[in-house]
Amino acid sequence: MTPLVTPLASAAAWSGHDTRLIVAALAGIAVIVLLITKLRAHPFLALALGSGVLGLVAGMAPEKLIDSFSGGLGSTVAGVGVLIALGAMLGKLLADSGGAEEIVDGILRRSGDRALPWAMTLIAVLIGLPMFFEIGLVLLMPVILLVARRSGRPLLLIAVPALAGLSVLHGLVPPHPGPLVAIDTLKADLGLTLGLGLLVAIPTVIVSGPLFARFAARWVRPAPPERLEREQVQKPGDTAPEDADRPRPGFGVTVATILLPVVLMLGRAVAEIALPEDHAVRTVFDVLGTPLVALLIGVIVAMFTLGRAAGFDRARISSAIADSLPPIAGILLIVGAGGGFKQTLVDSGVGKVIGEAAQGANVPVLVLGWLIAVGIRLATGSATVATISAAGIAAPLAAGQSPAHVALLVLAIGAGSLFFSHVNDAGFWLVKEYLGMSVGETIRSWSIMETVISVVSFCCVLLLGLVV
Repeated sequence: MTPLVTPLASAAAWSGHDTRLIVAALAGIAVIVLLITKLRAHPFLALALGSGVLGLVAGMAPEKLIDSFSGGLGSTVAGVGVLIALGAMLGKLLADSGGAEEIVDGILRRSGDRALPWAMTLIAVLIGLPMFFEIGLVLLMPVILLVARRSGRPLLLIAVPALAGLSVLHGLVPPHPGPLVAIDTLKADLGLTLGLGLLVAIPTVIVSGPLFARFAARWVRPAPPERLEREQVQKPGDTAPEDADRPRPGFGVTVATILLPVVLMLGRAVAEIALPEDHAVRTVFDVLGTPLVALLIGVIVAMFTLGRAAGFDRARISSAIADSLPPIAGILLIVGAGGGFKQTLVDSGVGKVIGEAAQGANVPVLVLGWLIAVGIRLATGSATVATISAAGIAAPLAAGQSPAHVALLVLAIGAGSLFFSHVNDAGFWLVKEYLGMSVGETIRSWSIMETVISVVSFCCVLLLGLVV
């Protein structure tokens, strides 16, 4: 079994050049943190300027620095950007067709009053698979407010399970941007990472969702702003008036459509383990389970099972797909700039120094990856920036590890990227305003929930590391 622990060489053994490279890396990260937290700069600009500072301090020639950043940006967008775009298309079709509302209604019909927290968890997991956190939150908030009001249960008893489900998937499970970039950077197997990620996600969601919600509901009892509650309840799912009477896709076919790309990618991972390389079934799954092909199939199927089932004509389906792309432009820029930062780390020689430094004190690789992500998360507030930056820094640690351990390193970084969301995180303020909480109440509920997610998921990763 490939060892999970790599030693860290003595700093005294570093040459002056190595020390300069470490200083360059720290300077680049410091610039990123300063620009995001103090100057409120967009993460794309922060990552681009941080890469420039890193390269110049490391002694890179300006033309090589530009080529390095551009090359990393281009390769990352080419490898990950299309997958993010396809995931956005699938999420948009799910929302516009009424499929998301059908999932909500179907699960709530089947759950009793005592099971509501668990039902909200399941709803968030299903809707969160193809949707980004912010979109899923906006879509689910009317449901959270309506269910809490009708059931008379404490608001956080309903809200925390939904928030936990969305957050765990956002940090650990592709096709969300952070996990995708980490997989691409560390050269991890996507199907294997997806399978292990789901194994980690299940207990993490249970602990941080329905179980933690019992405590959060005792600590904090917010009353959402009356105006916001009235607006959200009157417009569940943000449905346009002209679409109020349209048909909706069925519950079963909607769930099957969402899970189709996941099943294809998991099928590829299972086939690679269970079947010989020249087996015909494995060859089929190698093609169908390729992330690009699996998501493309998912979008095409959704055009019929969701779009057509909702009565959309070809123009309406095309419009929905087109409308899904502008909101992710910023995400694509951040992801691309993160790839440029990673490539600058490698080409400047910092990556090699980090790889050589992982040779002297007994520091578990998974712990190191988690701690790097935690530090960047606390400093910048962005889970995506933390994942992208930590993956670039930790990339040399993946060398020589088994495919399973590389996948676990991706998950360890993802777990660290969710640690203690606070006032420098946009998600913190989004949750605060929607639920009508004070800053202190948001810290005692949302911030602690995020910390529980990070710690529990990391413990699950460590346990898996002992058996795979």
